[in-house]
Amino acid sequence: MSDYRNISIRNKRATYDFEILDTYIAGIVLTGTEIKSLRLGKASLTDCYCYFHNGELFVRGMNIAEYHWGTYNNHIPKRDRKLLLNRKELVKLQRSLQDKGLSVVGLKLFINEQGFAKLQIGLGKGRKSFDKREYIKERDSRKEIAQVFRK
Repeated sequence: MSDYRNISIRNKRATYDFEILDTYIAGIVLTGTEIKSLRLGKASLTDCYCYFHNGELFVRGMNIAEYHWGTYNNHIPKRDRKLLLNRKELVKLQRSLQDKGLSVVGLKLFINEQGFAKLQIGLGKGRKSFDKREYIKERDSRKEIAQVFRK
């Protein structure tokens, strides 16, 4: 029972391509075979982003593989899934998305202590190519400093 709680699927590309300004934890509306496949760790967040439709937040591009033992009840792997947030958080996100250059991306998919699937989303501002080079230099220098202090 505690094995599936260790599942944490990250979108490493999001922190490279975006400067994350704010993060939120959102619930996901899933079907039966989706949560079973997710508990096996069969999901991917690459090219995952969020959008608003009729005041509700949806995630697009999140891939949850088909459940191996699912029959005709199996789900569509790349369908859009509804995210669950408080009304205040939704309004805040929707207002901030109206600013130019901001977008909402999926950062981490995990299962909490109660067994519910959660998606950590981040409000991010896109990085330019020179920003990415500076990010890589900064990250490498932090790694080198950490290695020196370990010795």
